[in-house]
Amino acid sequence: MVDLKAKPFYLNEQEICWVEDTIASLSLDEKLSQLFVLLKPVPGANEEAIKALMETAKPGGMRWQGGDKETVARQNRYFQQYSKVPVFIAGNCDDGGVGVLPKEGTFVATAAEAAAAPGTETAYHIGYVSGREASAIGVNWMFNPVADVYRNWRNTIVNTRSFGSDPARVTECVRAYIKGIKDANPNMACTCKHFPGDGWDELDPHLSPAHNEASVDDWMSSYGLVYRTMIDEGLEAVMTGQISLPAWSRQVCPGIKDEEIMPASLAPELLQSLLREELGFNGVIISDASHMIGMSGVMARRDAVPRCIAAGCDMFLFANDFEEDLGYLRAGYEQGIVTKERLDDALHRVLGLKAHLKLYDEAMRYPDPALLEEVGCDRFHRLTEEAAEASVTLVKDTRGVLPIDVKEKNRALLIYVRSTPNSKGDTGDGVRELITQELEAAGFAVTQCPSFYDRENTDGVNPMNFVRMMMMEKREDFRKKYDVIFVFVNVKGYAQRNMERLSWSSGHSMEMPWYTEEVPAIGVSLNYTNHLIDLARIHTFINAYGPGRENIRAAVRKIVGESKFTGTADETVFCGRWDTRL
Repeated sequence: MVDLKAKPFYLNEQEICWVEDTIASLSLDEKLSQLFVLLKPVPGANEEAIKALMETAKPGGMRWQGGDKETVARQNRYFQQYSKVPVFIAGNCDDGGVGVLPKEGTFVATAAEAAAAPGTETAYHIGYVSGREASAIGVNWMFNPVADVYRNWRNTIVNTRSFGSDPARVTECVRAYIKGIKDANPNMACTCKHFPGDGWDELDPHLSPAHNEASVDDWMSSYGLVYRTMIDEGLEAVMTGQISLPAWSRQVCPGIKDEEIMPASLAPELLQSLLREELGFNGVIISDASHMIGMSGVMARRDAVPRCIAAGCDMFLFANDFEEDLGYLRAGYEQGIVTKERLDDALHRVLGLKAHLKLYDEAMRYPDPALLEEVGCDRFHRLTEEAAEASVTLVKDTRGVLPIDVKEKNRALLIYVRSTPNSKGDTGDGVRELITQELEAAGFAVTQCPSFYDRENTDGVNPMNFVRMMMMEKREDFRKKYDVIFVFVNVKGYAQRNMERLSWSSGHSMEMPWYTEEVPAIGVSLNYTNHLIDLARIHTFINAYGPGRENIRAAVRKIVGESKFTGTADETVFCGRWDTRL
């Protein structure tokens, strides 16, 4: 059972009384509802609709999608105003406040970018800006930082979300991120995820059952190092990945069958034996999103909902249909799958964390409206610039192309490769124009290489567009026309494919790197760090980590020698191959 006086709660007698009195005031369904964090998928602050939701569902916590800062702040205020028990309002800020306010919040840096920079200042700034901007709209629980160790270059779901492959480096960056959050708002809870750890498998648990195949000893010295350190330092919450850890399951449960090995959200040997007992975690355990195939694809929902709580999760993230899921949990309780002791323990942890955050105090539930002025402010964007300047990384320059003197070599062909559009009506993402502007400002004369989508949008849908994209000009003419080729790659996926690789806009396209031995070529990644697997023979390669102007400008400045490269590449960028180093 939980000890509410111990870390991470540190409750006094008065606060413990509030927990006990609150639990005693709840009906069975209200107690069960406290174990859910629900998603509000429709943006907006319709007061009556929110009032009805909170008074009917009575969830323990809320997440939402979209909205401007004033609307979201008002929505979150209604969440608190119409809830019988103060609610957690959760945010997910991997890269800065942009995680909760995509249009107005500040992108500071990715975790990979922070790890590439010297020291831990960038990681701290991600946490600080995330904490300030999320606090401004009423968030009190951060579903960050990502504590995964990036062991498999093929894994793209946490490629830029992880602080790298070195457990010690991950640990110090995770610590810095949390310090940033706490300095921004001491009454915001932090969460390390995705226990027992993503980054080993190449599968995305959104799409497939995923596994961490580390041995027990290897896990303890890598992922375990990060979790044990942060737990010892007072971490409030852990989010379970829909990821299994077979070596530990087999050690604790001799004779366990392969089909019985479950993801952490459903595995008591991982949550109780490993996380609670071995690592000594006393805080709140919340499942990752319950719609992920790593969970929903291995057990029927009527069984998974109660067994998630029975296994040791204190909260269940998202509902498919809340009334149905609540019914599944109620049935599990009535059948003894979830015992009275397990329910009481989960409730005490959930309400204990709310007391730890002082949510019993009405003043602590509602942010100062003046904080909204900080969202997207110039001060935070200067931190974005500083992060890019410190982090942009020269992965390789094996032929000594850099720096480029634009007075002598300024005729540039720009090839821009981005994620495959999801709409036939797509007209671009605006990033190619940003790149062009920054290159031209540095002194380059830029010619944009057309993509297949350009031709479809300008010339109309025509089978001949495929043929036109294959038409490379004479090599000697090409060599005379250009001094340098820039290949900027902005490929990033999420919950659609297990592994994202570079994809050209059409087959046999003129964009493909046939030109690397004709004219010096410079590759620049604006997202993933592992594109050398598809661009091995581009002999100069830079990881810029973000598609915003600040990151693009920092990369261009370093290309022309206006500033030095100070970022350090993680070994995973070479994808375990010799040819990527050429």
